[in-house]
Amino acid sequence: MPAARESLLDAAFAALARRPWPRVKMSEVAAAAGVSRQTLYNEFGSKEGLARALVRREADAYLCGVERALSGVSGAAAPGERLAAAAVWTVRSAAENPLVRAVLTGCWNERLPTSVRAAPLRSPGSSGSPGPSGPLPAPGELLGEARDRAVRLLEGDWPSGAVELPLACEAVARLALSYVVAPAPAADVARMVRTVLA
Repeated sequence: MPAARESLLDAAFAALARRPWPRVKMSEVAAAAGVSRQTLYNEFGSKEGLARALVRREADAYLCGVERALSGVSGAAAPGERLAAAAVWTVRSAAENPLVRAVLTGCWNERLPTSVRAAPLRSPGSSGSPGPSGPLPAPGELLGEARDRAVRLLEGDWPSGAVELPLACEAVARLALSYVVAPAPAADVARMVRTVLA
């Protein structure tokens, strides 16, 4: 029932945009998605299960956006420009999506589903990423995952003699996070990344 699941998550996200999570009703989410309340409970088990799946989906969408930025429009962009694009995506994504901002910073406010605060990104003994309702990343883990993806996607293109790639990716990730915590125009972070990598 993947279509119903996505519809329910979309409806939950829309409801969260209108009112604080504690005031979001499961019946309104189900109605907005065009399914029964029982279908909602069958899919997520509880309101907390719905919240966890919603936060996980938004975190995964953030990481997909990081990968798109790092891949470049045509793949021909210089690695530093691709890192700058990933930093801009981080700042914009956190500014536009309160769930991404909360997961990146650990700052959950009363409007958000605070019962789903961070747990380890991967379960002990598991391999790979958890499913959409699996454990949520702790502050720093989501940014660390973005950094690791940057290293993996840029390693073949990174210029020799430049600063060490993992160090550059870590610096850019932390720089982007500073712009999330102390907001400034997204274009400023790109300019700062270019300056740091020059």
